[in-house]
Amino acid sequence: MTTARNPLLRSAFEEIAVPRVLLDHRIITEGDEQALLAEERSAFATSVVKVQRASGAARIVARELMRRAGMPPQPIVKSAGGMPEWPDGIVGSLAHDATVAVAALARRADYLSIGIDIEPAEPLAPDLLEMVATPAERVAIRDAPLGGRLLFSIKEAVYKAAYPLDRVFLDHHDVEVDLAAHTAVLRHGRIVPFVYAQSSHIVALAFVLPPEMANAR
Repeated sequence: MTTARNPLLRSAFEEIAVPRVLLDHRIITEGDEQALLAEERSAFATSVVKVQRASGAARIVARELMRRAGMPPQPIVKSAGGMPEWPDGIVGSLAHDATVAVAALARRADYLSIGIDIEPAEPLAPDLLEMVATPAERVAIRDAPLGGRLLFSIKEAVYKAAYPLDRVFLDHHDVEVDLAAHTAVLRHGRIVPFVYAQSSHIVALAFVLPPEMANAR
């Protein structure tokens, strides 16, 4: 299946590359809903075609990353909680906006968890800013037109990386982002590093390293 890509996003992915994490994207295309495997399809049976299509597109990307990692492509079913369930030995993350689907993949030996998010490079609606950003964060982004959207994307990626490990539901104010340090502190104390880039979209990648590797950073 031909993969349609955005050249600007390719550059963004190069900017946020971290060791031993595979990243890629796909422009969502009519027919991508047919990429959902039988094991995956039941979770989307009541979803509208738009959701099925985006979810299929993200899984096309993820299975291509599996091939690049030397693994056989496998189903990625959606858990009862809505998070993707990855095959043994793999950690990964999926995301999409209205036009682009992305995936990230790594071996569990290298990362405990990873999370990715993509958002359009557009300002966040003013009425959502207070919901997303803490008072300190609002001060930090006051001169950044896309700051609210950036915080939203980072917090989504951080949540995706943290939830499989902690099983704790978090509101946006439960995650305090330090853009300068590239770390987010969760209300229960976990610190999650992240990277991000901005092109036609905002892309954020968060990751949790094994303790022995985290201490060596």
